[in-house]
Amino acid sequence: MASITTTHIALLRGVNNVGSRRVAMADLRAAFERLGFLDVRTLLNSGNVVFSTSKLRGGDVLAGVRRGLVAELGFTWFVAVLAGDDVVAAVRENPLAKVGAANPSRMLVVVPGAASELARLKPLLKQRWGPEKLALGKRVAYLWCAEGVAASDLWPAVERALEGACTARNLATMTKLAAMVEAVRS
Repeated sequence: MASITTTHIALLRGVNNVGSRRVAMADLRAAFERLGFLDVRTLLNSGNVVFSTSKLRGGDVLAGVRRGLVAELGFTWFVAVLAGDDVVAAVRENPLAKVGAANPSRMLVVVPGAASELARLKPLLKQRWGPEKLALGKRVAYLWCAEGVAASDLWPAVERALEGACTARNLATMTKLAAMVEAVRS
């Protein structure tokens, strides 16, 4: 019986940001390959890794990535792992797509460690954020930062609610990651 290969995306928080630990994407790819993952690709220089596996599922993939990064690179980052289908759905099902279409760099897709952690953001939905907006999806949260992330009041509130156990990518990056997943399928 042939094994089923699934595509995943690992999103590492704080990779190569100003003042953070630096890692070359070639080293990150090599680490994932040494961990036994297949078809490893990175996007940009900020800890976005697309990879496939036929031996691990769900939480096992996340645990394997987290343990492996410590063993291979000696770093501990917050890491979220999404199934390829979750990334494609996050882009397609964006309830704030019309708002963010004009400037996708101001539309953040926030990924907590687990979908259940999105419940921590529900109280924020009841607050007014001015021109900023918050919406919840099945696996991610969407933030429209009208004046940019640096000027946002909403982004720090989301980080506090999730106790920093999250990472975010702008919609442009998530769209590129979704395209990479779709390319693997074809």
